[in-house]
Amino acid sequence: MPVPDPFRQGLERGWTTHDGSRLEQDLTLEADVAVIGSGAGGATTAESLSATGLKVLLIEEGPLKTSSDFHLLENEAYADLYQEGLGRLSKDGAITILQGRAVGGTTLVNWTSSFRTPPQTLEHWAREHAVKGLDSAAMAPWFARMEQRLGISPWALPPNANNDVLRRGCEALGHRWAVIPRNVRGCWNLGYCGMGCPVNAKQSMLVTSIPATLDKGGELLYLARAARFSHDGQRIDHLQCQALDAQGIQPTGRQVRVRARHYVLAGGGINSPALLLRSQAPDPHQRLGKRTFLHLVNFSAAQFDAPIDPYYGAPQSIYSDQFQWQAGVTGPVGYKLEVPPLHPALASTLLGGHGQDNALRMAELPHTHVMLALLRDGFHPDSPGGQVELRGDGSPVLDYPVTDYLRDGLRRAWHSMAQIQFAAGARRVLPVHGDARYVDTADQAQAMIDRLPLQLLRMRLGSAHVMGGCALGEDPRQAVCDSLGRHHQLENLSIHDGSLFPTSIGANPQLSVYALAARLSDALIGRLAPRA
Repeated sequence: MPVPDPFRQGLERGWTTHDGSRLEQDLTLEADVAVIGSGAGGATTAESLSATGLKVLLIEEGPLKTSSDFHLLENEAYADLYQEGLGRLSKDGAITILQGRAVGGTTLVNWTSSFRTPPQTLEHWAREHAVKGLDSAAMAPWFARMEQRLGISPWALPPNANNDVLRRGCEALGHRWAVIPRNVRGCWNLGYCGMGCPVNAKQSMLVTSIPATLDKGGELLYLARAARFSHDGQRIDHLQCQALDAQGIQPTGRQVRVRARHYVLAGGGINSPALLLRSQAPDPHQRLGKRTFLHLVNFSAAQFDAPIDPYYGAPQSIYSDQFQWQAGVTGPVGYKLEVPPLHPALASTLLGGHGQDNALRMAELPHTHVMLALLRDGFHPDSPGGQVELRGDGSPVLDYPVTDYLRDGLRRAWHSMAQIQFAAGARRVLPVHGDARYVDTADQAQAMIDRLPLQLLRMRLGSAHVMGGCALGEDPRQAVCDSLGRHHQLENLSIHDGSLFPTSIGANPQLSVYALAARLSDALIGRLAPRA
């Protein structure tokens, strides 16, 4: 029996949507509020605003794909649902950046891990970045509200074998570990979260806030790239969008002009600053696109005698913060330990090797475990993050220097991960690095890791978390927006996404974005529709 597709059912009921690839002439759309970006920040905002009777237009660059389109195939999902077809890289090509690009944004393809912003992070923002009103006590009701809205709770089933390696290794070494909260309802435990949920169990924006917005009379424009704001330095007059072809790659030549009382930018930590850069938005203190952060990630692989089958089951259910705050907030970089799912295409790239070497590593995939470390960047003077820049065609790229400060963290993380894997019973461990090889003992791993050259393109680095670039804070010399997400110079522009974060946060960011967007939206409603 086929699983119902509630989004298609809504379209059949008459939701108002505009497919940019099908436009036969230029289009003008009007709304009370135009929201650019349909991920965690944008869709949460759209739902809140539309519930008060405001007319909301939600704008998305990527395609509309619903559960009927999710076939658990890597070749389809990566091309259809990710920025640059899963090929988004840092400027030097050294870091692979996984971000969603479809209706629902990254919430469509993330692995469902949902953490509250660590209190240490919020305290640091208040102390060092002049952020007001976002301490743990102030944010607690908003975290609770979004946890209830999106079914977020610790995963109740036993971890799959891939995650259980992290649990066993931590227990053997006396390290802290805990169960990850996930935003799911009725999860089938398939393990293909990164390719879109075919049963609508993941409580992504496609399943929750976007339908709620459309049910309240909101409109959705997709396959339309927000090209630039037209403004006078104080107010935005309109937003100009380019219609894209069905693949979301080439402009069709059609233009969409959007007029609204207020604009909410929620394109994420690369695309939000890029739109403002293309628009030549006021930036008197040169803060735009600066201090853009990743949770820089490195990996450690291990082979076990027992089957791991790292492609089955909830992709992330166990984590360890043992090394996250060990040296305090502003000491050497801390890191969070988790595991990724390993499907064949992703695994073949990650595990490396060429020809027969790669084939042998892939033959061991059912017995292979990989652990990852998320480095918490931005809390130390030697970790200023990266900078969003524009290429000649106006597309964005993130210049992200890997500093000696981060290199120290990468090497320590490889040591920690190898120790945990051997403690969990691994027979061989491989730091994921171009010059590394599988070794049989913890002593061999330690010696090899100490010798590895930490050169770019020799290390295999990635990130799925992009934060900052439009930092919030009360001091315009330091920040792009105030603590309510209001742009410091453009009076009818707010920003409601992870680009507001003054640092990385040290946890998977989706719940932080949900809660922050909900809080900022409530304040925005008070300004736009006080009677509501």
